[in-house]
Amino acid sequence: MPTIYSFPPIVGNQAQILILGSMPGEASLAAQQYYAHPRNAFWPIITQWLHIDPHASYEEKVTALQSSPVALWDVLKSCKRVGSLDSMIETGTQISNDFSSFFSIHRKITHVFFNGGTAEASFKRYVLPGSGLDLTFARLPSTSPANARSSFDDKCRVWHEMLRSAVKS
Repeated sequence: MPTIYSFPPIVGNQAQILILGSMPGEASLAAQQYYAHPRNAFWPIITQWLHIDPHASYEEKVTALQSSPVALWDVLKSCKRVGSLDSMIETGTQISNDFSSFFSIHRKITHVFFNGGTAEASFKRYVLPGSGLDLTFARLPSTSPANARSSFDDKCRVWHEMLRSAVKS
């Protein structure tokens, strides 16, 4: 099984919030775009929050995100996984991204939101111990199509409330 790699962060100078996924799925890796699966709710939620056209190109969405208080990245730099499900990530193969360098550069970030439970668990396991990070952490409902427990409207409401509250802090 080959090792897969995540993407560089999408981050601008105004970033106050870092949203972390675990590792891009197959559709995202093939497209070389964050959240490329057509049923993933991430871009519909974010474009609504940013008040931009949901049908904008990926490049336009990235530019809008870079001009916003939101940054985007993944906890894992690399791992081995069959398929797209987080549950298929081989535990012993996980290597986290360099958060120490990231946070030393992006000092305005005060909140880290996890896009689902695997991102949160991986961050707590591989990054948080000994990091000395003094940030606010929260898990958001996963935008993955595999998360059928929450409706799009419920996900959208929770995401927007959390983003608003973090920007006001």
